[in-house]
Amino acid sequence: MVGDEVNLRAISLSRPLRYRLPNTPTLDFVYFDAGGGHRSAALALQSVIGSQHYCWNVRLVNLQEVLDPLDVFRKLTGTRLQDIYNLALRKGWTLGSPYLLRQMHRVIRVYHRKQVALLQQYWLQQRPNIVVSLVPNFNRALFQSLQAALPGVPFVTIPTDLADYPPHFWMEQQNQYLICGTARAVEQAIALGYREERVFRTSGMILRPQFYELRQIDRAKERVQLGLSADLPTGLVLFGGEGSNVMSSIARQLGDSGTHLQLILVCGKNAHLRERLKQLKTRNRKFVEGFTKEIPYYMHLADFFIGKPGPGSISEALQMNLPVIVERNAWTLPQERYNADWLLEQKAGIVLPNFREIETAVHQLLAGDRLKEMKARIANMENRAVFEIPPILEKILQQKIA
Repeated sequence: MVGDEVNLRAISLSRPLRYRLPNTPTLDFVYFDAGGGHRSAALALQSVIGSQHYCWNVRLVNLQEVLDPLDVFRKLTGTRLQDIYNLALRKGWTLGSPYLLRQMHRVIRVYHRKQVALLQQYWLQQRPNIVVSLVPNFNRALFQSLQAALPGVPFVTIPTDLADYPPHFWMEQQNQYLICGTARAVEQAIALGYREERVFRTSGMILRPQFYELRQIDRAKERVQLGLSADLPTGLVLFGGEGSNVMSSIARQLGDSGTHLQLILVCGKNAHLRERLKQLKTRNRKFVEGFTKEIPYYMHLADFFIGKPGPGSISEALQMNLPVIVERNAWTLPQERYNADWLLEQKAGIVLPNFREIETAVHQLLAGDRLKEMKARIANMENRAVFEIPPILEKILQQKIA
């Protein structure tokens, strides 16, 4: 049941809710800031729930903060695990990431009992009616601690990747619920032993509601205001909230390409990269931006997208009808490698072995009718996941009450 009669504010807390209406369900959304997609998904769901008539208390729980006393990585290096991950993304230190992931899982297993004990105490204090995990790697500890503290309280995992990267990444063999955004993820869940009634399918990944808003703007005029040409093919280059040094190579190649085009480069929080790109002299025009929440705006001004094969970036680009160019190689994060395969299956983009071939790829994309044909296929894709999930959570809550 979804409607717009009432605009109820969702409540975001990471501490016990002291005052709430009687019999109002409390939903805890668990996220962390490794990357940015996990927090973004939690905030998007919270926003949609708050704008509709669900009488729920929604709280955001930063798992990193809850587990800080056990963060062995911070004890050894002085840096939080999520900060190590973000630094690796920013510097491009992802070669060998499957090995590093296995080592991280070893550390998680060593500290599993202590994690469960700490989380159990947390749930006893918070007393949610349902817990929704938007994080990988820790779902066994989250589930076991919740069942120990509050037996029968539903536990739901929503993978923010297009598919699982087994073992022990998103999916665990336990009596919980899963909400999956692709057929591949559903197949993985069933193969792992999940009952069909505990696996729900949505039409894609969670996107912020802003990506569904119709924009009545003059693209040509807006491009000119950014110092770009009104009618040249425009590529948006974006590598997440931390940026990536590979953007410099892409900017040089396409900036001096014989193909007439222009670029919008969004560097995220990487201020040093932003300054380097601003100082870079190229034949083709470019506009350089830092961290911004206006990604839908810049995507609206673009004709195609270049970035890493992250599920969020790919889904956002496709929602804005942008063909996607990514690379897939030994440096690609293991959980993101299937995303490139999925992109090819959907015929919605180009996958390169290395961005050294970006100039050739863009030339091919812009040749003839290929860009137009690819956009037509993408236009037939529909992703309404962020609006589909609240009714699923309502159904799970009703089953619990029944």
